[in-house]
Formats: sequence, C-alpha cells, structure tokens
Amino acid sequence: MSPISAPNEPAALASAGGSRAVAAAGHDAGDAPESASWRLWPVPAWLAGLVVGAGLHLQQPTLWRESACVALLAAGAAGALACRAATRTRGALRWRHAVHGLAALAGLVLMFAVCGLRSHSVLADRLDPALEGRDIRITAVVAAMPQVSEAGTRLRLRVGSAQLDGVPVRLPPLIDVAWYAGAWREAAGEVVLQRQPQPLRAGERWEMTVRLKAPHGLRNPHGFDFELWAWEQGVQATGYVRAGVRDPAPVRLAATWQHPVEQARQSVRDAIVERLVHAGDADDTARTRIAGVVAALVTGDQRSIDRADWDVFRATGVAHLMSISGLHITLFAWLAALCVGALWRRSTRLCLAVPAPSAALVAGVALATAYAVFSGWGVPAQRTVIMLGTMALLSLSGRRWPWPQVWLLACAAVVVADPWALAQPGFWLSFVAVGILFATGSIAAGAINTGVLRHFRALLREQWVVTLALTPLTLLLFGQVSVVGFAANLVAIPWVTLVVTPLALGGVVWAPLWSLAALCLQPLAALLQWLAQWPWAVLFVPAAPWWAGVAAVVAGVILAMRLPWQLRLLALPLLMPVIGWQPARPVPGQFELLAADIGQGNAVLVRTATHTLLYDAGPRFSRESDAGHRVVVPLLRALGEKVDVLMLSHRDADHTGGAAAVLAQQPLARVTGSLEADNAVQSLRPVAPCLAGQRWQWDGVAFEVLHPREGDAALASKPNALSCVLRIAADDGRGSTALLVGDIEAPQEAALLARAAPGLRADWLLVPHHGSKTSSSAGFLDAVQPRTALVQAGYRNRFGHPAPEVAARYRERGIALVESSVCGAATWRSAEPAVQVCERDRARRYWHHQAGP
Repeated sequence: MSPISAPNEPAALASAGGSRAVAAAGHDAGDAPESASWRLWPVPAWLAGLVVGAGLHLQQPTLWRESACVALLAAGAAGALACRAATRTRGALRWRHAVHGLAALAGLVLMFAVCGLRSHSVLADRLDPALEGRDIRITAVVAAMPQVSEAGTRLRLRVGSAQLDGVPVRLPPLIDVAWYAGAWREAAGEVVLQRQPQPLRAGERWEMTVRLKAPHGLRNPHGFDFELWAWEQGVQATGYVRAGVRDPAPVRLAATWQHPVEQARQSVRDAIVERLVHAGDADDTARTRIAGVVAALVTGDQRSIDRADWDVFRATGVAHLMSISGLHITLFAWLAALCVGALWRRSTRLCLAVPAPSAALVAGVALATAYAVFSGWGVPAQRTVIMLGTMALLSLSGRRWPWPQVWLLACAAVVVADPWALAQPGFWLSFVAVGILFATGSIAAGAINTGVLRHFRALLREQWVVTLALTPLTLLLFGQVSVVGFAANLVAIPWVTLVVTPLALGGVVWAPLWSLAALCLQPLAALLQWLAQWPWAVLFVPAAPWWAGVAAVVAGVILAMRLPWQLRLLALPLLMPVIGWQPARPVPGQFELLAADIGQGNAVLVRTATHTLLYDAGPRFSRESDAGHRVVVPLLRALGEKVDVLMLSHRDADHTGGAAAVLAQQPLARVTGSLEADNAVQSLRPVAPCLAGQRWQWDGVAFEVLHPREGDAALASKPNALSCVLRIAADDGRGSTALLVGDIEAPQEAALLARAAPGLRADWLLVPHHGSKTSSSAGFLDAVQPRTALVQAGYRNRFGHPAPEVAARYRERGIALVESSVCGAATWRSAEPAVQVCERDRARRYWHHQAGP
C-alpha cells in the first residue's frame, strides 16, 4: 500500500477483483455434505485461531521477550499435536466442541509466537541510535526505481558497506534517502549549495555520504501510520544524501545485474513518459498527468499520479482502479488462463498429460504473480496473489469446502504471509467484500455462459451488493464515502479494466498502444472531474468509536443480504451512530487545545463549546505535499470541525504552508494574521491583521491578541517579530489560560514584559520559535510561569530545536516540556490543567519509534 493512496483511500471496492475471484472459487467448491468426520474437522477452528492470534499480537505496545515467544511456540505446537491425536480417538465426536476450542487456542498461541519471533528478527536490523544524524559513507545498490520530483530524488538503497570516520559500522540492509535539489539551509542559517541529483537507475551501485535517522512518522488521531508502512516495507532507516559542495561527492561505481525487475520497471516507466510527454508538448500539464496514470497502471508507480488527480479519484471512489489493485491482478489472471486454456486444448498430447482447466488455472496464477512482481509487488497485489494461489491449490486438490471455510482459508493465508495486513484498511475491505459475495451468492462468474444482458445484470447486482455492504465500513475506516462512487464505478471499472489497462499493458510490446490508452483515459478523466465537482459528491462524517463502527458494518451486511425489504429496513437504525456521531466538546466556560504533530511548524486547534480556532496551518513539505493536506484537513474531518477563525501568526512557510488546503476545506472560515498584502493567502481569502487589543469571547472563553501593535511592521527586521500572540482564558473558576506566541524572539518577549507582564501568566505555553536559542528568555519564562510547555518541532530537525540550553531553562523552573516529536499530537484541556494526552502514548504499538527528548 502506497503512502500516497493508503491514508485516505475511500474506495468501497478496494481489491474487489481479488474478492470476486475468491468468491467464485468458493462458489465452485459448493457446500459439502455434513458428516460425522466433517463436524469434527478442526481445521476451520485452527485457521480462525491463526487470524485471532495475529490480531492480538498487533495490539501489543511492546514485544514479549524472545524466550517467551519460544515457550509459546512450543506450547502451541503441543496443543496442535494434542488436537490431532484427539480427533483420532474413539468417541471424539462427543467432545468436538472441546477439540475445536483446543484447535483454535493452539492456532492462536502458535501465530502469536511466530509473529513475535518475526518481529524480533525485524528489530534486530534497526538503526543504532548512536548513528543517527552522523555523516556515514556508504556503498549501496539502488534497489527500486527512483522517484523524481521538483524537490529532488527519493531512493531506496540496499546497503553493502558503511563507514563512520573510516571505521566500519553496521546499518540496516534497506534504507530510504532523499537527494535534494537546490540550496540547503543549515542550522546556523548558512545556505549550502547542493550538487544536483544525477540520473540514477535501479541496479546501479553508488558510493555516497548519507545522514540517517530511524523511521519516524507523524502521529495524529486517525492519521496515517508511516512507521507501520515502513515496517511492512522492511525499511529501517530514512534520511538524505549529503551532497553539498563541501561534502564528498556521490560517485557512481557501476551498473549491476541486481534488481532486474526494478530495472525493467524503470525502463518501461521512462518509455511511457518519453512517448506521452516528451514526444509532444512538454509544457502540457494534462498530457503529463495522463502519462502518470498510464505509468501507474503498468508499473504500479503511484507517485507518478498528480495529487490533484488522486483527490478526484478518491472523491469519485475509483482510486482503487488507478493503481495495481486486486482487480487488475485478477483480470490479468483470468485473461492469461483464458488464452492458455484455448491454446492448450489445441494439443491432444498436452490435454492427455494435464487437463486443460488445470493447466489454465496454474498458468493464470503464475502469470498474474509475474505481473504483480513487475508492478512493484505492492501489498494489495500480494494479497490477491496469495488468495488466488490458495484457491488454485484448493481446486487442484479436488477438495470441496463450504464457503465459510474457503473464505477463512484465504483470510488465514494472507495473515500468515503478512500479519500486519490486519492493520491495513484494504485488508478489511477486501475480505468483507469476499464474505458478502459468498453469503449473498452474488457471483457474476456464474453468469459467464449466459447472455450479455443477464451477465450485465449480474455484474450490476454484484456492484450494488458490495457498495451497500462496504459503505459503512468505508465510513468507519476513512470517515468519508463517495456518494457518486456507485455511478462512477459502473463506468470506470469496465472501462479501466477491459479497455485502458489492456492497452497500457500492450504498450510494453508495441509502444503506440500507450498513446491509445492515454486517449481512452481522457473522456473518463473528464467524467470523473465533472462528478467530483458535484456539491455532495463526497460525504464526510466524524470518526466514530469502534462499537458504532461494528453496528454499521452489521447493518451493511444485513442490507446486502437476500432478505425481505422489511427486514433490511430494520438495519437502518444501526447506521445512525456512525452517520450522526459527534465527538465530545468542552462545556461552556472551558476550552481544549490539540497541537497536531506536523513536523517543523505550528498548528494548534482551539475548541470551545460551539466554536473552533486554528492557530497556524503547518509547513509546506514540497510542491505536492503540505501539512494542511496531509494532517490538518484529515484531522478536522475526523473531529467534525468547522473552523470559525484561521489565525496565521506570520508569513513563514512552516506556519502558512497548509493554509490553502485548510481554506479549501473550510469555505466559511475567517482569516486573520500578520501577512503582507501580496502574500499568496490574500488571493484565496482576505486576511484581517491581528493587532494587540483585539478581544472576543466564545462560550464564556476569552480571547485576546497581545502582539503585534499597530506600527510594529515598519520597525520589524524579520517576519518573526510580527507573530500574533494570542492569550486564551477559561471562565471555569480556576482561570486556566494558554498562550500561543508563534515565533517571537527575545526582543518581542521583552516588549511584552514591559507592556503586560501580569497578563502573561499562563498554565500552557506554546514554546516560542520551536525552542530556538533566540527565544524563551529567562525573564519571559518567569513571567509566564507555565505548568506545561509544548515544542512543535520535527524529529531530529536540522535546526536543532529545541536548543539544549532552552530545554534546560524550562526544566530548571519545573516546567513540563513536551516535544511533539516524542509525544505526537498533544491534547490539553483547561478543565484538567495537569493532564497532557500524547498520541504516541495513547495508541502505542511495538513498531512505533520511541524518540528520546
């Protein structure tokens, strides 16, 4: 699963092709007659135990010791042997419930132990903390096709050797690094000219200097888990190439034979871009975007798709079609099996040696596996191949299992191969779709030999059933669902899978077909763009608790079943908790602060009983990415927030980078801040200046701007000096207060002390300028006297924030200093001044990186 598409994937038909294939296999298996031996058969219970054991393992905040895992492994094996022996004893049928319970427990314990040992094996390759932030000279092979953007080039490297100051050191075998373009600003403010990234190809061996850190993602409520994604990918360190003019230059050593599949993928991707973009008008943005979609369909390179296109695909519910999904893999397997079967039947000798259906089945799975490998072997493709392979083996063995056990076998096979798939939304979408198709008998494969009209009706009903069943699950997992998704998928699924994708794949053999595929994509893109612009194209709901989600999924299943409509309507009340859920808000007179984990920047959400203020919108990461789009907007949607005021403290990009995305999602928000007249935000919405003396009250909570004063702009030497300082005071009997100060520095702190020293007292302080050495003066801290101070700064940021001497000043005064890189998103409530909720502590899992202060 790609980090681009995974976090907000709303497609209710994700991996539907794989689901349809498994469902068809289960349909063919039929319902075997129940006998005494069948009722005693413990395999289904054992498979269920495997799945539950993996699920329990994923809930651990810390791993059990290896010795405990080994003991559990032995206990599970003993239980499995005991269960096997029990099934062979006379009269065992009377004890079948006990046998099934023992089988389930044995499977649970075995899987829990195996997952623990696998996790310890992964952790053995983690980066030594002593090597973080050090310049290390490595020799490595480019292990995947490079990803080029306007910010530079991203590389996945397989490390061969590494040296620190001439001494060999051990690094993780697989690392992700960025080779940035343009200039680089060091912590001291010095601008260092970077060597431009050279053209790199998969399989090349390079020698370069890198600076690494452990994979450390942003941790926010309902946000994307980057660290889980890196764990599944096998990446144990991230960083960047030291390519400054004073650094040792990266050196290309040789082209190797290693990673031939990635070399082929890169060659095909480059050929697509060359034909569809460079051969025509290089400035044609539409041509470039269409080329990105074609490249993604052929090679699985989802980063080729423009972010604006991803937004359209998600809004129309077809994002699962625009990358290598279960549907594409299944289509490829079906076409391959059809062709091989037709050719096989032409040879009597081959048919006598191996029946044509068996040969077609094996060839279909084998060629689909090859396609999945060529497309990058992404997680959805892996799941589909495992499902297809499992069903093929079951069919070839001649066994006929009831459909629930076929479904459970496919589920267990995927979980055994990748236990962490249970934490991925795509897994649940796939297997709920499989179960629904099984339970309702909505298997379009059964209509293959019927007329075209009946086949179309079967496909239409299947689409409707899956949409009904998965809509509640999609709302639970993503907090959104495409209202136009059913109509969009009715057009997009056959067009993309039967027309565009075959043409795009055929272009590998004959390049002109890529141009035809791009031509076929254009009307579909126009249709999707039109649908996405409908006022109610997407329905967003706040994130509901797990019990409400379970009720909604049950409702979706009931609605999709072949039941009388009177009974189906009884499921509608079960949907109400998810659709109508509203997160709890502060009572009148109190407020709540949620400081999002957005890296190096500021973004603090202030909530009262009925109003919301957002203080800053986070940084801009690159042309394609910013904190507003990646963090703030999803957070606002998950909480069901309507922002009344967006206050942008000053013009720096780490405070305003996400403003455009926030304003696009919050059309009624008023904007205030210290921005110049020609700032880009002014073109989106008028920005009223924030000035000392401005006051207002929401729900009994007082807001007051303390800085800047009118006329300060003429005297300010840099934007930091004009940061909006906002004081928030509760009317709750205790007078709990918070102070948000942006990037003010020591001179502005002194000016505030001179003007309003008594009014600076606060329980909670947003640390000035992320903990820079130029701020948090001793006199300022003595006047504010906060109980808690929060630093919003990136993990191992290049500025060194918070500075050690600044952190020492806070600790000397007994102030609890909370760092967002250690805490994740932090929540503080005026009703409970001593309580600080850290997202990393609240939802910690063993794969999460634990950063020290």
